[in-house]
Formats: sequence, structure tokens, C-alpha cells
Amino acid sequence: MTWQPQNLPADHPPVKSGRIGVLVVNLGTPEAPEPGPVKRYLAEFLSDRRVVEIPAIAWQPILRGIILNTRPKKSAHAYSQVWTDEGSPLAVITRRQAEAMQARLGEAVQVDWAMRYGNPSIGDRLQALMDAGCERILLAPLYPQYSAATTATVVDKAAEKLGTMRWQPSLRTLPPYHDDPAYVDALEADLSRQLDNLDFEPEVLLLSFHGMPERTLHLGDPYHCHCQKTSRLLQERFADRKFRIRTTFQSRFGRAKWLEPATDTVIGEEAEKGTKRMAIAAPGFSADCLETLEELAIQGRDQFIEAGGEKFAALSCLNTSDAGLKMLEALLRRELSGWINF
Repeated sequence: MTWQPQNLPADHPPVKSGRIGVLVVNLGTPEAPEPGPVKRYLAEFLSDRRVVEIPAIAWQPILRGIILNTRPKKSAHAYSQVWTDEGSPLAVITRRQAEAMQARLGEAVQVDWAMRYGNPSIGDRLQALMDAGCERILLAPLYPQYSAATTATVVDKAAEKLGTMRWQPSLRTLPPYHDDPAYVDALEADLSRQLDNLDFEPEVLLLSFHGMPERTLHLGDPYHCHCQKTSRLLQERFADRKFRIRTTFQSRFGRAKWLEPATDTVIGEEAEKGTKRMAIAAPGFSADCLETLEELAIQGRDQFIEAGGEKFAALSCLNTSDAGLKMLEALLRRELSGWINF
């Protein structure tokens, strides 16, 4: 549809303008579970100065000379274990989340989706929204807890695209929502549903968040504090449950000291001291991905059972659950306030 400004002369060329856009963004994924696509993806991801803060002159020889020649084959095997007929789980779920938001928000907005690394790219989708007449765009990074390595780099990439545009859209950015009642309500509802459907009562529920180098905390990144607050709020909601709750951090990379305790370390410790039934949730992830489906659900289970555990459940992320979509719709409507009167 061509959206025409009002009161233009009859001979004015068609102009697409006046629309509102929403761009939901998640981390990214290779295009196939094969070494070549994985290598390209890792090269982009690990070259981001917000992800790896080592000076490029020291880091790039390590990345190009060692990591990109050894890691892609291993990572491709991991991706192959979770890949679906529709493609990468993260991409499929993010697309479905965007489609669900389009249906819920209606014709008042145009909803699209992008990946920070890989495709569809943020720049391409911002341009597509602008070409469709979206002069105001809500950029929605789906990261509940803020980190420079996640939310900030999405904003960086959007700004990079804006720097190339003569006619720029006006942008808003979805704030972190780690302690938003809508988010905590959604987690409580969806995790309760999954826990109630298990065939066992866990003794321990791990809340596993993606790790970050510890130095990021000391440099002022609020990520660790956001994770701890999310965990505390969930513990309050589950105070009447019989299981213990522990907060952990996963996906360590490299030799630097990372946020602790590490998820894999705690899984082993719990099994070794006699815990037989464990569930694990990843509230920092808005969609299931390699880190939840392979690292937690496969590696975590194997580690727990081999160390003496008996029952293990990796709970799904919010994904496109009823609770998750209700929350996302509420957050988007709030941030669109003043642009759209729903």
C-alpha cells in the first residue's frame, strides 16, 4: 500500500510515508549447520569490538589464525544437533514472534525481524521498513537484561545504517525489561506450566544466564546486576515451591575470568553431592537457540546423568508461548505509545 501525505498536488509523485514500524532483533545464527557458514558467522560475531574487547591488533591474529580454523567444525556439529527442517531454531522462533506481533498489533504498524549477526541483517530490514513508508521505527532488541555485548551492539548496528541514509527514520529502542512485571509474570506463568507438566519434582531449579567476562561488571556493565534481579524476583514468585533455586552463568569462552558460578560447574557439583532431580531454565534468552538446546538440554543432561543424577529437564524459553507473546505485545504497545493510539 502506498501511504500518501495529505494535501499534495495531484501531480506529486507517489511517496510512501507516515507509517510506523517495529523491528524485533535477536543475536544471530549461521545460515546452515556446516563449517563454511559457521565460519562466516563466527568471523562477524567475534570481530565485534563489543563482544571481544581485546585490541584488534592482538585479537585478530588469534581469531583468524587459530579460532576460525578450529572452532567452525565443532560448532557446526553442535548446530546440526538442533537444526530444524525450517532452519535455525533462533531464526525460526524470532520470525514467528514477529509474525505473531504483526497479527496482534494489526495494520497500525508493520512488524519485521532481523539478526544482529548474519541474515536478515538490521541494515537491510531498517531499509525495507523505510522503503515501505515507516518513518518511525521501534527497534526492539529481545534481550531482557542489558549488556553492551547485546543491546548496545544492536543500537550500534542500527546507527551504522542510519549513517548511510539521507532520509532517516525516527528511532525508539525497547529498554531492558529484566524487572518488568510483565516479563516476570510471563516467566512465572510459563515456567510453572512446564514444571507442573514434568513427571518429577525437581530438587533444584537452575536459572542459567549467558556468561560475560567478569571485567565487564567492573567496567560498569549492568548485566550481572540485571540477571541477579531477575533471579531474585523469580525466587520470590516460587517461594512456595519445594525446590532450591540457584543462579548460574553459561557459555564461557577463552581464558579470562567469567561471571560465576558457572552452569556446568554447578551441574556437576549438585550431582556429586547427591541431587537426583534437576530442572534448568534460561530466562535471559527470549528464544531457544544453540546455547539452550545443545549446551543445556544435551550437554547439561549428559553431564548431570553421568555424575549420578537421575532426572533432568531443560525448560523451554518463552518463545511463542501464550505468556511470552502476551508479554511482548504489552512491551511493544507501551513503547509505541504516542506514535499509535491502540
